[in-house]
Amino acid sequence: MVPMGHVIGPFGILGWVKIAHYTDHLENLLDYPVWWLGKQSEDTWKAMNVVSYNIHDNRLTVAFEECCDRTQASQLKGMQIAVPRNQLPSLPETGEEGYYWSDLIGMNVLNLQQEEFGNVIGLLRTGANDVLQVRSMKEDQQERLVPFIDQVIVEVDLKTRKIIIDWGLDY
Repeated sequence: MVPMGHVIGPFGILGWVKIAHYTDHLENLLDYPVWWLGKQSEDTWKAMNVVSYNIHDNRLTVAFEECCDRTQASQLKGMQIAVPRNQLPSLPETGEEGYYWSDLIGMNVLNLQQEEFGNVIGLLRTGANDVLQVRSMKEDQQERLVPFIDQVIVEVDLKTRKIIIDWGLDY
């Protein structure tokens, strides 16, 4: 399963929910009539049929066939929205290795000085640029936010599961 967004919470009293998307374009998520909802940490997913949606000011709200009131919608808050990887479009053959955001989760992050930052636990969309969430594997489990921009990301190596960044530990 590839996470494509998550449920922010209920919207109204008729079972609609607000959605945060992880796709480049909001409409891409609507290409899939069946969404799989669940908690990625539990690796259990439930198919949910999208029966209606509304986009207003770049905000997406949806109604699921299986959800008919606010109480049911409230229970979906925080759930990840995913689609099976085999349903995603093929990555372009550009000579460079392509990847989805979900491919980056768990990768080890090091800077040019070979200082270890930790592992990627998520990515954030901020509007200005995307941001890697990196958690230290040391006792303190410090979380750092690293801009996911060309000036900072030197290399993403899917084979060795490492991301090399031009970023200091003291930033």
